Amino acid sequence: SLAARLDGLALVNGVGANRLFYGAIPPDKVVELAEHLGTAGLVHPFSTDPGAPWARVIVEKPFGRDLNSALDVNARLRSVFSEEQIFRIDHYLGKETVQNILVLRFGNKLYELLWNQSVIDHVQITMGETLGVEGRGGYFDTAGMTRDVIQNHVLQILTLIAMEPPVNLDADSVRDEKVKVLKSLRPFSPGDVARYAVRGQYTDGIVNEGPGHDIDAVGYTREKGVRPHSRTETFAAFRFLIDNWRWAGVPFYVRAGKRMPLRTTEVSIELKAIPDVLFARMECARVNPNRLTFRIQPDEGIVLRMSAKEPGTRMRVQPVEMRFDYADEFNKPIPDAYERLILDAILGEAALFARADEVEAAWTLMGPILEGWDRSPNPPEPYFAGTWGPRGADELLQRDGRSWHNSTIRGSSAAPFSNTQVTF
Repeated sequence: SLAARLDGLALVNGVGANRLFYGAIPPDKVVELAEHLGTAGLVHPFSTDPGAPWARVIVEKPFGRDLNSALDVNARLRSVFSEEQIFRIDHYLGKETVQNILVLRFGNKLYELLWNQSVIDHVQITMGETLGVEGRGGYFDTAGMTRDVIQNHVLQILTLIAMEPPVNLDADSVRDEKVKVLKSLRPFSPGDVARYAVRGQYTDGIVNEGPGHDIDAVGYTREKGVRPHSRTETFAAFRFLIDNWRWAGVPFYVRAGKRMPLRTTEVSIELKAIPDVLFARMECARVNPNRLTFRIQPDEGIVLRMSAKEPGTRMRVQPVEMRFDYADEFNKPIPDAYERLILDAILGEAALFARADEVEAAWTLMGPILEGWDRSPNPPEPYFAGTWGPRGADELLQRDGRSWHNSTIRGSSAAPFSNTQVTF
C-alpha cells in the first residue's frame, strides 16, 4: 500500500518516484528492513539512466560484528539493492576536518612533500569520550569499543591520512585508495595481539563533563544493562604498521575510550626530530619535533607546533603553535556531519560512504585481534574513569621511546591527569 501511495503521488505531481530509506534501527534489523522493502515493491532497480527513478538505503554502523557476518549482511543487502544503492554511513566522514585532510594533503605542495616515512616519525589517532554507556549498556556490552569505534571511525580516518592521491574525487577513485591502505595494514599474529593491542575497562572515578561539573562515575560493570562480570573493553589501543613504500616503518598508534578526561578526537602527525647538535651546543632547551594536529572535535581546526626563539637576550628555544579554527576563519556555521551525509545520499554522492570491500577489509584486520582477546584468559586492564586509559596503553608507546599526545584544546585541564592515578 505504501508503494502504491508513493507511485500515485509521483504520478499526480509529475515528479520522479525517488526514495531514500534511512535504516536508523538496530543493526540486526537492517537486513530484515531491506528484504521487506524489496518484497513490498518499494525498491527501484539501479539504473544509470538520469531520468530513471532511484531508490537508496542508508545503513548505520556497525556493519556486522566480524568478517563472516559482514559478508552475510553485504550479500543479503545486495540481494535487494545494488552496491551503488547502499550508503553505509559513518558520521565521522562528514566532519569538516576529516574532509579537510584530503585538501590539506593534496591541495598544498608543502605538506605532500613531507607526507612519507623519510620525514614523519609516527602518527597518533585519539578518540576520547567523557560519557559512559548512557543507557546503551545492553548494546555496548555486545559490541565493545573496538567494534563500536575502531573498526569504523578510526580506521576510516587512518585511511584518509595514509592513502595515495586518487585519480579524481569520484566515489570509487577515493574508496579504491582507502581499500589499498586497509589491505596494506600488517595483520596481527597471536603474539602481536599480546604485544601491540591493549584493551581496558573503566572503574569508579571522577569525570569532568564541563566547567565546574565533576561527577562521580561508576565503573563499567555497575552500569545499567552491563553484565556484572563483563569482559567487554571500554578502551582499546593499537600499534599498526602499513607495509607499503610511503609508510614503511612508521607506526600508527590509535586509541579510543569511554570515561576519559576530555571529549576529543584528534590526529597528530609528528615529524622526525632535528639532529640534536646545533642548539644543544648553545645550552638551549630541548627542541621538540614539529607536530601537525587535526582537531576533529570539538572546535574543529588544525594546529601546527614548531620551534621559535623566546624573547630576550639569550638564545632559548620554545615550542609555539599556529592554529587554524574553522569557526574563526570562515565565520559561518559548520554543517552537521549527518546533514552533509544525508544530502550526499540524496544526490547519489557516495565518496564519503563505506563500500562493501572497505568493510570486509577492516574486519579482516580486526577479526584476529578480537578472536585473540576472546581466547585470552586475561580480562581487560582496569583504568580509573577520568584518566587516559590503562597503563598498558602508555607502555605500548614507551617500548618505542614515545608517549601519547593529549589534547591540544585550548584551556585543557587534561594534562595533570595520569594513567597511573591511584587515589580519589
